Amino acid sequence: MTALARFDITRDEIERVVARFYERVRGHPGLAPVFAAHVDDWPAHEARVADFWANAILMERSYDGNPVAVHRDAGNVRPGMFETWLALFDNVLAQELTETQAQAWSALAHRIGSSLRAGVVERMRGPGGVPILR
Repeated sequence: MTALARFDITRDEIERVVARFYERVRGHPGLAPVFAAHVDDWPAHEARVADFWANAILMERSYDGNPVAVHRDAGNVRPGMFETWLALFDNVLAQELTETQAQAWSALAHRIGSSLRAGVVERMRGPGGVPILR
């Protein structure tokens, strides 16, 4: 673990969790179509997401994207999907990591998920904050 890491985990463990998670996503009836509409190259997508998590957890500087904008601009991501995503992610964390690692990463994922959800919800509001139904 590097001195700056949020918790004790390796890059290999991050990549393994990301790979297992997206295996589950591709088989999930609600999430698979959402991702399939945007992801043509799964290995590249998983590498980019692993970079995101390595940046967030290990303080690497390998990710330079804007996940709020990506999720907001996707057009088919709805606020309620984040609960499904997080539950699936938590399940993978519990199966792939120690309890301490899983709890730490889950807490971070839930904070980030809340921010992403807020960005999507904000985009779906019209004048005066009224939700726009799509």
